[in-house]
Order: sequence, then C-alpha cells, then structure tokens
Amino acid sequence: MEILTLEQLTHDNYRQALAINRDDIPEAWVDTASALMEVTDYGAAHHLIGHTYLACIDGCPVGLIMIGEALAWETDPDEMKDKPFYRVMGFVVDKSHRNRGIGGEILENAIAQVYSEFGERSLALGVHKDNVRAGRFYERHGFQRTGVYEGNDEYYLRMIE
Repeated sequence: MEILTLEQLTHDNYRQALAINRDDIPEAWVDTASALMEVTDYGAAHHLIGHTYLACIDGCPVGLIMIGEALAWETDPDEMKDKPFYRVMGFVVDKSHRNRGIGGEILENAIAQVYSEFGERSLALGVHKDNVRAGRFYERHGFQRTGVYEGNDEYYLRMIE
C-alpha cells in the first residue's frame, strides 16, 4: 500500500522537488519548482499564512502544491474582493503518477492541512485556457469556473459560505 505524505517545501528538500517529472506541462500552465520556492520565500519573509507542500509516496517526490494567503490582484473576481482567501498555485503531479487519484488526494489533504492550521477561507486558482483536463479536475473537486481571466488563466473558485 502506497503512503502519501505532505511535507513543507524547504531549501533542504527543494532538490527533491526538482526531480518531479513535469516535462509535458508548459511553464505557462503551471509554475515551476523554482518559482514556487521563490514565492514560498516571499511569503515567509512577509509573514503570509499558508504552505507549499512537497507530496511524496513512500518517500519519493510525486507532486507540489502551494496554498497560501492571497495578496489582492486587480484581476481577482468580484467574489474575492475585500475578503481574505487562499490562492492555490503551482499544483503539479509527476507524469508517472497521474490518473491514479493521487492528485485529488494531494489537493484535498493540502487544503485540509491549511484549513486545520490557519482556518477556512475560500480558494482561488488559475487554469490556463488550453488546460482543459485541469479545469475538469478542479470542477470535480468543487471549484467553479468564473469566466474571469488573468492573462491566459481563467479563475476557478471554491467558495466557503
């Protein structure tokens, strides 16, 4: 039985994150491990809440995901304006581990951990307009398309009532 664990991305395990095979996913669609490390460092330096997780199965890196306190962007949908929310960024699963339910497990476990530590908030994320599979994945996990774009990325929201 495979055991999935989430550990916070740090400079100590960053090299493991670089080993995640995502060569079929353009950087325009999903941030790289190096970009996530930079944003993670920024968040820590500015005392923003949230975490970037390195997902591992039996100790082998299989994914990355960041869920953190969102700074307001001009392009944020109206539903998110003037409300605290989390932004999901850089979520990627190693291509050898896709289509096995691992992505959903990583997403839901990461959300649960952030909610447990920092409290519940609505979630926002961007999906590249050409990444149809990702859009369907997020819709299966309770996110709704908004029709609002930031560049080529459409916002998806999972609201907390």
